Amino acid sequence: MVMFWPVQQELNCINDDGCILGKIQFDAKHNTYVFSADNKQVVLSASEDASIKQKLAKLISGHEIIPMQDDD
Repeated sequence: MVMFWPVQQELNCINDDGCILGKIQFDAKHNTYVFSADNKQVVLSASEDASIKQKLAKLISGHEIIPMQDDD
């Protein structure tokens, strides 16, 4: 299972052990959402990969959004 925690205009992807796997961000250049691993050595389990792909699909389709943070 992966938790998705909003930070600014990104979602941190956190596994069951509390480790940040990476983040989902909006790529304005390509007009889509992308997952970026926290470091090059992150190896996702099959269930983590599936959870992240499912979240990306929901964001891309517009069924979900990343909550915006108001710093004022």
